[in-house]
Order: sequence, then structure tokens, then C-alpha cells
Amino acid sequence: MPRFVVVAELNGDGSLAKISTEVATLARSLAQASGGEAVGLVVAAEPDAPARELAGFLPHVVTIAEPSAHWHAWATIAAERAAGFLGAAAGEDVVLLGAGPDGRDAAGTLAALAGLGVLANAVAVAWDGRVQVEMGAFGGKLITTSGFTGSGGGIVTVRPNTVTAEPAPTQGAVESVAATGALELPLVKVVEQVVESGAAAPIEEARIIVSGGRGVGGPEGFQLVSELADQLGGAVGATRAAVDSGWIPYSQQIGQTGKIVKPELYLALGISGAIQHKVGMQTAASIVAVNRDPDAPIAEFADLLVVGDLFEVGRELLAALRARSG
Repeated sequence: MPRFVVVAELNGDGSLAKISTEVATLARSLAQASGGEAVGLVVAAEPDAPARELAGFLPHVVTIAEPSAHWHAWATIAAERAAGFLGAAAGEDVVLLGAGPDGRDAAGTLAALAGLGVLANAVAVAWDGRVQVEMGAFGGKLITTSGFTGSGGGIVTVRPNTVTAEPAPTQGAVESVAATGALELPLVKVVEQVVESGAAAPIEEARIIVSGGRGVGGPEGFQLVSELADQLGGAVGATRAAVDSGWIPYSQQIGQTGKIVKPELYLALGISGAIQHKVGMQTAASIVAVNRDPDAPIAEFADLLVVGDLFEVGRELLAALRARSG
């Protein structure tokens, strides 16, 4: 019987990360399809609160209290404790993590410790007698489907917003277990923690995103993008070209090498729609694009394309929104 183990990631304040609620929802669906078991693992200095959150998505959550996780890098500590938790069953379990910075680091360390293969940046995971993992290749131009050899166990990192988080019908049970042995890997001390100021919600969680590309022309052009986002109660996004030009911080980049988002509305201003950007926002419920070129690639997948100057259209839209709110 397969077992799907979710190694939970935490936010800076110790709460459960959104990506782990998504991964937990995926694990629950895989367990149901396979007749297997889904279990969560929380490794933290104070694991009780995030474990209760995770138990809202999984039937069984195991906690390992690890004091060393306080003010030390989490990924190597979590990987070492996860390797001990998996034990001899490591080759049979499917371990699921988010494909963010912490998840990637933990996956790499756990792979080395437990001798497991890794399928990274999954955009879909299904069960067909064994795990089937879809991943983007060549900048998202191709989608590959892969699985694990041998007994079918391994590590899968899942891209954010691949799955919509859905709480379980009933609250799961939380079990505390003791750590086995002392940590052997070097500890990396965290000397400072910086909280980024900005939108009320992270861009990955925003319901509305107004995004700018090369067509906005420069940092001044993002003033209009920002004003529209504020008026709509949304967040500001950008393409890699805009970020590489220094017009907007990397934290706002959407696409293959940036964030994966899934808003209700994605308003794209001056964005051509290259495949590298498309893979980061194509699952938006509604995509509205403004572009001078009616043959721009984004026209092929946008729900509505407005052909025109983005500044003229954007200012008219901004005036209409202000008039409505006034």
C-alpha cells in the first residue's frame, strides 16, 4: 500500500506555508486514488500549531520537535529528520514537498541521505498504478510525464498553485514522536530575518494581478500598473524582461523562472505572452491582455485581447474604476 508523506514547510512566523496545504490536498487525492495512506510530517522547534493546521488537510500528522530548528536553516534539519522518519521504507514512500526555496533544498538533502530519486517542479501528479508526474521542459514548451523505477518511491517537488488547497472533511489526528539520534549535518545559523513589505497578500495568493512587460517601457510605466492594481485591490506582477531591466524587483516576476500564480483575474499590459511567462499564469481564471500587436502570442490564450496602446487603455480603465468607486 503506497504512502504519501508531506514534509510541511513553515512561514517565517512559524505558521504553515500555503504551498504545504496545496501539497497536502494533492497527497490526500493520491491516497484516495491508490488506496494508500497520506501522512504529514512537521519538523520545527514548536511544531504543534502548524501540525494542527496541516491536520485540517490530512488524516494523520506526525510532529518532531527539533529545538535546533530555531534560528538555524530549516531545510537540512527537516531532511535529516525526515530521513529518520522514513527509515527502511524510504524506497517505497512518495515524499511530497513544495518547489520553493526551502522545499528544493530539503528535497536535495533528503535525496542524498535516503538514496531517493527526485522529480522536480511538477505541474501535475496523478496515480495510474504508480505515480505519474508531469513536468515542463525546454522553458515550458514541452510537458514530460515521468515516474520512479524500482518500488515506485521517490521525492516529488510540486510547483505552487498547481493544486487548489481544499480542507479535509474531518480534522486529522496529530501524533508526536521523538527524534532519533543527534543531527549529524552541519547547522547553518540564521543571523537575520527580513520581512518584505508590500501587498497585503503575497503575489502567489492574490485574487487579482496586474502585470507589466517590456511594453510598459520603463519603471515609470509601472506606475500605471501599480495604480491599476491598487484600484482593483490586487498585486503587481512582471515578466522576466521587466525584472532583468531593473524596472521592478525579482519578487514580482511571474513565469518559468519566477512565481506561479493562479488569480481570478490576470490583467497583462504590454506582455507578448512568451511561453516562459505563460507557464506562470496560464491557470488564471480570466486573462485580459492589452497589446498593440493583434498577433502577439498572448492572443492565443487570453480570454479577452484589447488591441491598443496600453497607456491609453490603462488610463481609461483607471478613470472608469475611480469613477465607479467614487
